[in-house]
Amino acid sequence: MSEIRDAAMSSKAWPFEEARRVLKRYEKTPPEKGYVLFETGYGPSGLPHIGTFGEVLRTTMIRRAFEVISDIPTRLICFSDDLDGMRKVPGNVPNQEMLHEHLQKPLTSVPDPFGTHDSFGHHNNAMLRRFLDTFGFDYEFISATEFYRSGRFDAVLLRAVERYDDLMAVMLKSLREERRQTYSIFLPLHPETGRVLYVPMKEVNAKDGTITFDDEEGREWTLPVTSGNVKLQWKPDFGARWAALGVDFEMYGKDHSTNTPIYDRICQILGWKAPEHFTYELFLDDTGQKISKSSGNGISIDEWLSYASTESLSYFMYQKPKTAKRLYFDVIPKAVDEYHQQLRAYPDQDIKAQLNNPVYHIHNGDVPESRMVVPFSMLLNLASVAGAEDKETLWGFIRRYAPEASPETHADLDAAAGFAVRYYNDFVKPGKTYRAPTDSEREALEDLRDRLKAWDGAADAEELQGLVFACGRERFDPMRDWFKALYEVLLGASQGPRFGGFIALYGVDETVRLIDDALAGKLA
Repeated sequence: MSEIRDAAMSSKAWPFEEARRVLKRYEKTPPEKGYVLFETGYGPSGLPHIGTFGEVLRTTMIRRAFEVISDIPTRLICFSDDLDGMRKVPGNVPNQEMLHEHLQKPLTSVPDPFGTHDSFGHHNNAMLRRFLDTFGFDYEFISATEFYRSGRFDAVLLRAVERYDDLMAVMLKSLREERRQTYSIFLPLHPETGRVLYVPMKEVNAKDGTITFDDEEGREWTLPVTSGNVKLQWKPDFGARWAALGVDFEMYGKDHSTNTPIYDRICQILGWKAPEHFTYELFLDDTGQKISKSSGNGISIDEWLSYASTESLSYFMYQKPKTAKRLYFDVIPKAVDEYHQQLRAYPDQDIKAQLNNPVYHIHNGDVPESRMVVPFSMLLNLASVAGAEDKETLWGFIRRYAPEASPETHADLDAAAGFAVRYYNDFVKPGKTYRAPTDSEREALEDLRDRLKAWDGAADAEELQGLVFACGRERFDPMRDWFKALYEVLLGASQGPRFGGFIALYGVDETVRLIDDALAGKLA
């Protein structure tokens, strides 16, 4: 363990780099609260998207890295800002007209358009928790509604009343002139309608802990700031939450980065040292637009898990968190294969390399063996040429290629075969386009067919790759034009696997028939 800790203290893997920053907070004295607190925040204004999951996953990786380099206990809180008023109706939920009647009500007071939970906020919270539980995260969930109404936020809210002028000074500097005229850090909940009100304060009474304001109809009200009568605007709420909980680390997207000084200063005014931050780049959909809870663009967690394993999604999230990434279905095959490449590399790496390997952080150091003897991309091509409608079709080829493999002994391969069939039928098959070979390509294909007909050796992937290469070496420059031709003419795709491996998996005789079909014009 000491060897791992020593290596972790100098590792360049980003979870360890962030963990060391958190540890530095307590290099002189341990935390008075007895633990280091990691937090993630979630606004349940729409269905939780995959970026929310990524935030919890990445924070968990940093938390686990911290536990390698320190003996200080840790906690992870997932905080849902479900007392926020519903400012607009998401476009990807049912019963839109009904929801419009409840605009500006707290999300936990808006009826659930799906009819399955006590409120829209409860529905979205339940979805998020189901996603997090699917991945086995160790976290504590806190609802802002419960946090405010139970009194757990009261001490900080009363402090905010006492330091109202200081907090307002921070906020007003960040606002345009017209907004300054009506802005307040406090948002009262109307005693009759329950709506969240954006109104100026007539009085903030530090002695009584109350605020006085006029509602939209001009009626004056005085409410205590405690017990859920009032919530904070979202920027002050960010910093106040850190102060109330004693948060040591929180990450958030790049769109929050300009607000970091505001969050920090609010937190400090309310009596807590600003936490460490990590700003990640945003996820983009297939058109390059930021993914959004309200529009539901991009790919959902459930959709990813329909086509690949949880570990492949974790691998995708680990990669380059400070780089914007397209998050769409076409990234899935690459993520699956790269994840298994890293699994295979892990046992032969030294400790330093292992700690830099994504799979160490995905599996918290308990890294399993990869049993994927066939790459996912190869399974997709196999599904294509075999016209596979179920994974048993693929296993007929896999067993011949790898006799030692079975669904029972190679569970990850068995799952991948099922995913490959589904992915092929949903995404690859609709876009397949075969073409006829050119004269030079036809000549090379005939040569390859004839050599395969004469093949009397074992179906060795490397030897077959050499044969494929020989057929194109004197005819194509660059050689990638030859392989591109193979994919487009035989597989109906612009890219594909190492072709020697594909022949070994699909079968030499079967590949001969495939080439004959292409030459006879039966594919294009």
